[in-house]
Amino acid sequence: MIRGYRAVLDRAAMGRGTVVYVTVALSDHSKAAQRAFEAVMARSPEVVECHVTAGTFDYLLRVETADLAAYKVFHDDVLGTVPTVRSITSIIVMESPKDGRA
Repeated sequence: MIRGYRAVLDRAAMGRGTVVYVTVALSDHSKAAQRAFEAVMARSPEVVECHVTAGTFDYLLRVETADLAAYKVFHDDVLGTVPTVRSITSIIVMESPKDGRA
C-alpha cells in the first residue's frame, strides 16, 4: 500500500545544509514528561524527525540547520532548556553516500 510520495529537496539551498542525528535520554519517563518533550520537538522547525526508541536513549531526532553554529543555538536554546533532558548525543552527518528516502 502506498502511504505517500515525497519530493527530494536541496537542503543547502533551503538553508538546512547541516544534518545532525541526536539521541536524547530523559530523566523522567512519565507520560507527562514524554508528552512535554514531544510538544517542544513538534514546535521546533529544526526537528524534521522525532522517533521514540527502546534502549539506552529515549528519542532519536533528525535535526536540519543552516550550519553548526545554528545547531549549537538549537542545542543550547531548545534541548538545553527542557528540564527532563538527562543526556544529549549529537551525531553530525559529514556526507550521505546512500540516502534511499526519496
